[in-house]
Amino acid sequence: MQNYSCPVCDGQSRLFDVVDFNRNCAGLINEKFPVSGIPIYYSICTECDFLFAPEFWNWKEEEYIERIYNSDYVYVDPEYLDIRSKNQAELLEKLFGNFKNMIRHIDYGGGKGDLSKWLVSMGWNSISYDPFGQIDGKHLNDLGAFNLITAFEVFEHVPKPHDLMKNIKNLMKDECLVFFSTGIHDGNVVEGKRLDWWYVSPRNGHISIYSSNSLKKLAAKYELIFGSLGSSFQCYWNKFPAWAEILTTKEVFE
Repeated sequence: MQNYSCPVCDGQSRLFDVVDFNRNCAGLINEKFPVSGIPIYYSICTECDFLFAPEFWNWKEEEYIERIYNSDYVYVDPEYLDIRSKNQAELLEKLFGNFKNMIRHIDYGGGKGDLSKWLVSMGWNSISYDPFGQIDGKHLNDLGAFNLITAFEVFEHVPKPHDLMKNIKNLMKDECLVFFSTGIHDGNVVEGKRLDWWYVSPRNGHISIYSSNSLKKLAAKYELIFGSLGSSFQCYWNKFPAWAEILTTKEVFE
């Protein structure tokens, strides 16, 4: 197998393991999602521990829609239709709602825009943008700048991290928080053991799996600071906004 340059830090990588294409986060292996026999190889960077599936680098958007984000996607990610966006809106309201009049927000990778719709109903200044399947005519360069950017469950779906980061950087005000969620594999991807962490699921489109080290290196390339809020929530910032101070408390997600 070919050893690829790491898409995050350009370091050397090596083959780590192979999983079946139909492996999914819901753990479904049944008539709808049988073992496909299609191998998906994941490589790991020996310098920053970024785990990635080169198979998807050359896929066209139509292939993603046909093979992953099709009508069966709801079975492998039941919350994506409505539950997740409502919960995310309630979380943002809980964290930053007292300062919503100071915030201009964009939900990057927001799909149909449900999160922003919830936030607008709560009095927020919020819009949504998704480069995948763009149909509403929005152009990134015309959106302006924001001091809060969210990207929930986006990073792991993007095959080329620098394309994502360039877009996000272009949307940032001089003082901006990027609040995002993606699983960190620290302690879950172990040398000498099979790749059995549930989050590594190609049928869900989880093709880029980060370590805390790889997220930190990615931030540094764009002159941003990285802060981890645990195994799921992360953040980047250029200048940390005072209204986000709550994120420095241990009880933030309790």
